[in-house]
Amino acid sequence: MAAVIRVEALERVYRIGPVSVPALRGLDFAVPAGQMVAIMGPSGSGKSTLLNLLGCLDRPTAGRYFLAGDDVAHKSSDELAEVRNRRIGFVFQNYNLLPQLTAFENVELPLVYGRVGRAERHRRADEALAAVGLADRRRHHPMELSGGQQQRVGIARAIVGRPDVILADEPTGNLDSVSGNDVLQLFHALHEGGSTIVIVTHDEEVARHCQRIIRLHDGQLVRDDEAPARNLTATGEEAEPC
Repeated sequence: MAAVIRVEALERVYRIGPVSVPALRGLDFAVPAGQMVAIMGPSGSGKSTLLNLLGCLDRPTAGRYFLAGDDVAHKSSDELAEVRNRRIGFVFQNYNLLPQLTAFENVELPLVYGRVGRAERHRRADEALAAVGLADRRRHHPMELSGGQQQRVGIARAIVGRPDVILADEPTGNLDSVSGNDVLQLFHALHEGGSTIVIVTHDEEVARHCQRIIRLHDGQLVRDDEAPARNLTATGEEAEPC
């Protein structure tokens, strides 16, 4: 199966005055299309740095990064902005919704930036909200929604552009267990629909819902474990295998 993400000898070094601080040290891995992957590691392991590179929010100091076969590591700032908008869906721990906009308007926003026609973006925003179970909340503002509902709006915003990959940064970190399980169920549904998902998390329970766990330590890949993803019931319990 073709790799949606492939990194080769990926390095990121930060320079603080005369001091060089290596954050990533020669990472090599690939994520096939349709895989759901967790990236884990202690504080300072390089998780956030890697997420920034995968999300085209930063450039590597050395090495290469291929997104759906396209070498994006050294594109210009304008080119990276285009990649972020059209090919990557972001889900954030703090939701990052604009409070003055409705749920519908928040979901529609990436398509506005992508210059998608009005009728098409309205149709796709409605479809995305329906996919996360919030069609009846389209006119609500973020402060009128629960934390779990806000995160579902964030997921709808991430999928509305039909991205190559969804990158999620601690997506259940601000949620209670019930809302967190709801969000994980949504990720499972997206994964079953063919989406490629990378979740950065410190939570072993969240990671166990992924097919694969990549562990970092001091900027290096120290373990890469694959296991079948778990299925959740409506109550968040693990379902019996089929």
